[in-house]
Amino acid sequence: MIHRHGIGIFDSGVGGLTVWRHVREQMPKVPLFYVADQAHVPYGRRSAAEITRFSERITRFLIAQGAAVVVVACNTATAAAVDYLRRTFPDTPIVGMEPAVKPAAAATQNGKIGVLATAGTFQSQRYSALLSRFARELVVLENPCPGLVEQIERGASGADKTRQLLQQFLTPMVDEGIDTLILGCTHYPFARPLIEEIAGPAVQIIDPAPAVARQAVRVYPYPDALLGDPSSLFWTTAASGRPVLEELAREIGVPSAVRVQLVNEKTPHL
Repeated sequence: MIHRHGIGIFDSGVGGLTVWRHVREQMPKVPLFYVADQAHVPYGRRSAAEITRFSERITRFLIAQGAAVVVVACNTATAAAVDYLRRTFPDTPIVGMEPAVKPAAAATQNGKIGVLATAGTFQSQRYSALLSRFARELVVLENPCPGLVEQIERGASGADKTRQLLQQFLTPMVDEGIDTLILGCTHYPFARPLIEEIAGPAVQIIDPAPAVARQAVRVYPYPDALLGDPSSLFWTTAASGRPVLEELAREIGVPSAVRVQLVNEKTPHL
């Protein structure tokens, strides 16, 4: 049965589950559809043209499942593709992610902020525009976190290697005195316990996912359906990624009976 009042969410992998969690909290009775493009993760080292092609296919698939809103739960995909998606699917609200530069600029007390993101996000015009608009007077320390997405995709967000990577990424920022840290990739909240431990209590961590969920509520066109069907469906484009996706879905509160289905380029509309 196709639900016509659902919300579609997609990411390069499991990271968008951190957004799914906040959308579900905001909209507990709306069907949610999630696609993890684990056949192509990580997006951070792919070209904008590739990411746009993947994003269009997945968006088309989610709309075919009945998504009335599509959330691009990936900063890299948002930077590469969200404008194109909005032109291509003008009848469907498209909600994107972006590094929380504006709230970080408002929150910092000493004018020093850190940003953990991917190379694709840092190289995007969208990110540059945010810096120009809100962070001209700030010291902004950046790290593209090579290898971190892969660790989280392995289900190893708390592993020793992940700790070592985060220490490499965060220690220079902390030594420079940042008091605010942006999680600019939806995968990174899975490693938040380690990030908080390494950054220390003096550093405020900003995750844009709650604000994205609130925006999904604002643009959702069927408010009467907020008391409808709370079902959730999950797909992955790589069978090898299914176990971690299922494990992390349960971790964020999806019922243990969740079954992740496999989709690929032969699937209609993908």
